[in-house]
Amino acid sequence: MDKNGLSSFLLGLGVGVGIGMLLAPKSGQETREFLRSKAGEGADYVKNRSTDLKQTASEWVDKGKDAIGRQKEHLNDAMEAGRQAYRETVNRESQGEGSAS
Repeated sequence: MDKNGLSSFLLGLGVGVGIGMLLAPKSGQETREFLRSKAGEGADYVKNRSTDLKQTASEWVDKGKDAIGRQKEHLNDAMEAGRQAYRETVNRESQGEGSAS
């Protein structure tokens, strides 16, 4: 935005605020109370959303931990099955060698 456009924008903003204040249907005190209540509602909304987001994030972390735990169990089961298969193979080979002599 060039310098001329910026000054036009600021002039329009000032005129709009001035007209809005002159034509406002409420007194200054009522307007301030309205703005304060809306700001309070906004703060409550943000607080509630942050609480919801924390809870959702916590649930996802718990689900992730559960999934990792299950994968770890499956991996341990697979490793144990591999060890057992290795032991059985070694035992068969050692028994086969002993009976061949």
